[in-house]
Amino acid sequence: MLYAIIAEDVIDSLADRLKARPAHLARLLTLQNEGRLILAGPNPAIDTEDPGAAGFSGSLIVAEFDSLAAAQQWADSDPYVAAGVYSSTQIKPFKQVFP
Repeated sequence: MLYAIIAEDVIDSLADRLKARPAHLARLLTLQNEGRLILAGPNPAIDTEDPGAAGFSGSLIVAEFDSLAAAQQWADSDPYVAAGVYSSTQIKPFKQVFP
C-alpha cells in the first residue's frame, strides 16, 4: 500500500539538511530502484522553487510499504531525523488517483 510521509522541519534546518542530504537521498534512491517511490521532495520555506538561505519547512514522500508500521519504521530511520532536521513526521495511508 502507498503511504504519505509528511515531515515538518525545525526552524533554521538548512545547515543540518545539507549535511544529512546525501544519506537521505541514498535511501530514497533505494526506494526508487525497488519501484516503490512515487514522489519525494522538500517544501520550500518561501514561495519559490529555489528558496536559497530561507531553506525548507518540511518534506513529502509517497512510497509503497508493506504496512503502516513498516512506513513508520522507515521514516523513523531517516538521516534527517537523526540529524535533528525534522521536528515531527506523520504517516498516513495514501490512495493514488492521478496520474
